[in-house]
Amino acid sequence: MADAVISHPDKVLFPDDGITKADVAAYYAAIAPLMLPHLRGRPVTMERYPNGIGNAGFLQKDVSRGFPDWLQRVEAPKRGGVVHYPLITDDRSLAWMANQNCITPHVWASRTPKLYQPDVCVFDLDPSVEDDLDVLRASALAVRDVLAELDLPSWVKTSGSKGFHVVVPLDGQLGFDEVAAFALGVARVLVERDQEHLTLEFSKAERGGRIFVDTGRNGYSATFAAAYAVRSKPGAPVSAPCTWQEIEQGDVGPQTFSLRSMSQRVKTVGELWVDVAKRGRSLKRAKATLDRIAPR
Repeated sequence: MADAVISHPDKVLFPDDGITKADVAAYYAAIAPLMLPHLRGRPVTMERYPNGIGNAGFLQKDVSRGFPDWLQRVEAPKRGGVVHYPLITDDRSLAWMANQNCITPHVWASRTPKLYQPDVCVFDLDPSVEDDLDVLRASALAVRDVLAELDLPSWVKTSGSKGFHVVVPLDGQLGFDEVAAFALGVARVLVERDQEHLTLEFSKAERGGRIFVDTGRNGYSATFAAAYAVRSKPGAPVSAPCTWQEIEQGDVGPQTFSLRSMSQRVKTVGELWVDVAKRGRSLKRAKATLDRIAPR
C-alpha cells in the first residue's frame, strides 16, 4: 500500500485541520493490519467527499462501472435489481478506497459468502444531547450489563460521531430478521429499565433529549462505520475500539481518538478487537433468557 499512487495528494479533505487526501491515505495504510480483518468479506458503502468535508459528500454502494477489474465485489439483491458492492480485502483495495476520497467505509453486519447471516449484532447509542457524556457512558455500560445477563460478551468502540457502538460477535447461524428481532428485544429491556434516559423513538423530535438505542444496523443491507474508520467530522475522529474499563473510568468519549492520535493509541493498547471474529456466539440460549426478562 505504501507504493500506491494517490491522485491529488495535496487536496485538503478536512479544511479546519489541514488534513489532506495524502494524510487520509497514509492513515489507512498504517492502520491496515488492524482494520482489514474487520473489513474482509463485508459489502462496503463508501462515504465520499471529492471536495472535502466542507462540501457535500455522497454515499456510494454500487461499483459496477468505471472501477478496476481486480477489485473484488459482491452482488447483493435489492428490489428491482442488484447492487455490486466493493469488498476491501487487502492493502491495494484499501488504498483504492482512500483514492476515491472515501473518508468512511460503512460495512454490513455480514460477510460473503454468508451474506444473509450476520456475524455481529450491533447496538448504536445515538444521543440527542451530545454534552452529557456521563449519561452516555452509563447507557453503554447498561447495554453491556444486559448482554452479560444473557451470557453474551460484548465489545465497544467509539462511533467517532456522537455515541458508542456495542458489538456482540455471532456464530452466523441466524438470518438478519432473527438477529434484528433479538436486538430490538434487548433494546426494549434497556428502555424499560431506564425510561428517563433511553428511548426507541427514531424521530429526534420525539426523543425528549433521551438516547436512541438504535438497533437498525442489524437489518439486511444496513451499515455501520467500520472499526478504525475515519469519520467526516472536524478533527478527523476515528471509530476506535476501546475497553469497558475506559468507559467506566470516563476516559473515553465518542470522538476521543482521531486520525492524528491513532498511531500513539495503537502503540499503547494494540488491537483491542483482535479476538472478536473468533468469539462468535449462538443466540439460542440468549433468546430464551431474553424472553424471561423482557417487559410484558
